[in-house]
Amino acid sequence: MTLEQAAAFFLFAFVAAITPGPSNVLLTATGAQAGFWRGLPCAFGVSAGMGSLMFLAALGLGAILIGRPEVMTAIRLCGAAFLFWLAWKIAAAPAGAGQATGEPTGFFGAAALQWVNPKAWMVATGAVATYLQAESGGAIVQAMLFALVFVSAAFPSNLIWLGFGATAQRLLADERRGRIFNRVMGLTLAASVLFILR
Repeated sequence: MTLEQAAAFFLFAFVAAITPGPSNVLLTATGAQAGFWRGLPCAFGVSAGMGSLMFLAALGLGAILIGRPEVMTAIRLCGAAFLFWLAWKIAAAPAGAGQATGEPTGFFGAAALQWVNPKAWMVATGAVATYLQAESGGAIVQAMLFALVFVSAAFPSNLIWLGFGATAQRLLADERRGRIFNRVMGLTLAASVLFILR
């Protein structure tokens, strides 16, 4: 990957990561529930899950899975179930001044979300189709570079969404406002399931 290709892919990755989607709803809700510092494992999990997905997509897994409709159907159904579970967890999270005592979504839950997140699959396969070059670096080296560049671009956007939620935490100290916020975030995440089940 040349410097120009890396810069173009970095910009693509940042835009893909900063735009709204299930992961960013989860990060915002986690920040609002647990605060910035306690929400960091969620941000690291989103990045690690997406980095591993990008790595394997660049190695060819994305093309193999997309060519198998039954596997993609299973991924969509698992994704829908997982997103509904997360949506319920967010909507039912404690609200008000004591909300920071709840257990936020951690590293492994956030990483697993990427593997059933339709936006993550579209980003990974689209990126590989657009930016992967036939060059003499070896498939593993190229896949590692893809993952590294994506994570370095995506992690700052994860922190932005987490910080947004953490900033909103002060405004949500009132139990009623906190409950409304949690339910709106949960419903927003549940609504994203419509994109999976189409």
